[in-house]
Amino acid sequence: MKELLLLRHAKSSWEEPGLSDAERPLAPRGRRAAPRMGRELAQRGWFPDLVLVSPARRAQQTWRLVSSALKGPAPAIGDGSGLYMATPGQLLAALHKVPEEAGRVLVVGHNPGMEDFASLLAGNGSGEDALERMREKFPTAALARFAFDGRWDALAFGGARLLHFMKPKDFSASARKSESIFGKHGA
Repeated sequence: MKELLLLRHAKSSWEEPGLSDAERPLAPRGRRAAPRMGRELAQRGWFPDLVLVSPARRAQQTWRLVSSALKGPAPAIGDGSGLYMATPGQLLAALHKVPEEAGRVLVVGHNPGMEDFASLLAGNGSGEDALERMREKFPTAALARFAFDGRWDALAFGGARLLHFMKPKDFSASARKSESIFGKHGA
């Protein structure tokens, strides 16, 4: 079984109006959220074998903060050059190029492509709670975890099961009281 983790970049800053979109850095809220998501990945043992990161500054910063909190084995870094504002079709094409030995892949990208791709990817067997939450809103630093049987080059829309959907605010003190927000499937 293969796993795909889709992570939307953390909250970006709009404080420097002269910067191009690709150069916008993370906002303070994003700098807090990204390591929080990295810690959650580590606690759950969801260490990626391969990471594909958009070249946008905010996505690169998100990955650096997530990876510093993972404290696990260092994953391989793949070519994410085509991920900046990628469409669902472009995201699928990038995943078709993933080497078969990669069991778990993390993609750090952008909306609207990330949210649209995740919705199109979710097929039979997806956790209803997680699917409903994901389709409601895919905010910054949110993560969708999918599983599928088969090869990366055969992954298709509707061909994966959404197992979990997490947002940084899920890990506040009040949200920790219930694991049910992550869907009905186990870790």
